[in-house]
Amino acid sequence: MTDPRFPVLTQKQISTLKQSGTVIRFENETAVFEGGDSAYDFYVVLDGAIFIKDPMNKDQVLATHGINEFTGDNSMLSDRSIPFSAYASKGSTVLRIAPADLKEIIAKHSDICDVILSAFIQRQETMLKEFSGGIKIFGSEKSKETYILRDFMEKNHIWHTFLDTDTSEEAQHLLENFGLKDEYLPILVSITGEISRKPTLAELAKQTGVLIEFGDELFDVLVVGAGPSGLAASVYAASEGLTVITIDGNAPGGQAGKSSKIENYLGFPTGISGNDLANKAYIQAQKFGCTISIPQKAEKVEYNGSYFTLCASNGKNIKARSIIAATGANYRRLPIDKIEKFEGSGVFYSATGMNASACKNELVGVVGGGNSAGQAALFLADHAHEVHVIIRGNDLGDKMSDYLVQRIYTTPNIIVHKDSNIAQLNGTHYLESLVLDTTGSKQTIGISNLFTFIGAKPCTEWLNGLVSMDERGFIYTGADVIESAMTQCSIYGQRKPQSLETSIPGFYAVGDVRKGSVKRVASAVGEGSMAISQIHQYLAELKTTV
Repeated sequence: MTDPRFPVLTQKQISTLKQSGTVIRFENETAVFEGGDSAYDFYVVLDGAIFIKDPMNKDQVLATHGINEFTGDNSMLSDRSIPFSAYASKGSTVLRIAPADLKEIIAKHSDICDVILSAFIQRQETMLKEFSGGIKIFGSEKSKETYILRDFMEKNHIWHTFLDTDTSEEAQHLLENFGLKDEYLPILVSITGEISRKPTLAELAKQTGVLIEFGDELFDVLVVGAGPSGLAASVYAASEGLTVITIDGNAPGGQAGKSSKIENYLGFPTGISGNDLANKAYIQAQKFGCTISIPQKAEKVEYNGSYFTLCASNGKNIKARSIIAATGANYRRLPIDKIEKFEGSGVFYSATGMNASACKNELVGVVGGGNSAGQAALFLADHAHEVHVIIRGNDLGDKMSDYLVQRIYTTPNIIVHKDSNIAQLNGTHYLESLVLDTTGSKQTIGISNLFTFIGAKPCTEWLNGLVSMDERGFIYTGADVIESAMTQCSIYGQRKPQSLETSIPGFYAVGDVRKGSVKRVASAVGEGSMAISQIHQYLAELKTTV
């Protein structure tokens, strides 16, 4: 049976590829790309072989591409750096195709696209789950600064290895060999051996190519936020020929990306993690030509009557004819003194595989009564000794889907505390225990990992009141926009705002940030795709008013 990571192209497919490439013969063993390259070519082996190697150990062959097989992974769709090196064997003949030409082939030839992207996805999954290597991060598992870097790499599917300086002798030996002290932690060692002390997220993102540079052009659509609604808008806009750029301040997926398992999303009967769903949508958007840059946070936006200008966190200005606010909502902080002290060192706002490993045989707390809290509790119960679900009300099924409620009550190591609040967090440098108040009765529980999923605060600070919002900051759209709030212009002189359009024509809001939205992945995806059909109408109107 053919390994799906190493499919063999048909002669017809190779003939098609040859129209866009160059045939090259290597007389000697030759490096065709090196680990860390952000711009590298796609190769099809016509004769001989290409060996994939670890850039830090070039004697180790990780994989071999034989005749009619091809190189590459998901990074070819973006500016991400390749984590491996590749060497063509002596006497090999290959077909070389530039990245821009490969993207054009993927767009035009569905059979070739399916084979290549399926292999790319399988290779990424194998790399992340089965291989040890990539970027090395040294730091304490209980360090907030270390957690921020690890969380970013985990959610952005960046291949890395974590070495806990509190417990790993290997980590201590390597620090000594590099002459590095604990005060420099966290430390990153790139796949090419470069050392970064206490790097920022922006530095890490730039080094790995997740943060993308782009020209000073006027885009058709700017999508702010890469949650389900933003990614759906990105896919539909790019697939329908619009020029689109998408930015996000953290990682693809938004709130849904933090869900360990979504079981009620159409088409996935056995469920899918929010992170996997977001990653596939991220790849899908790039397949159609969408530029996605992370982490780029929206700081403010301006409108001059013709187009929008968004100022991003790295000082970059992005201009677009239309804009989609898909920034979602963040979970609120628990109203407890000094909670920020424990964020990243005991208090978390998502439950990923990285968190699960730290919770093995521990007492874990989950605060909240929504689906995200329920999914997290069930996921963590497979690893923790006990999971304590804490809700303020007395009915777990008030906001949580019934299938999650039933599973929670049948899982023996999940304990539900109703009518309860957390009164206090205890610990010197990281969370060690908490005080639980249940209708006036207090008890101390040795919970060292607390996951909180309460409330929803819309991420609309960057708008500075540019569009009409309610008192909580959720954006009014469609019929909810009152006439006095509408921007006076020729378009709104002829029609009312479309269902997802705000008080400014050409400015749309989708997903959790929109007033009246349904807090479900399916509805968010629907709104994101629907916004693009409305943008087509707006862009057509814009042409007639110019």
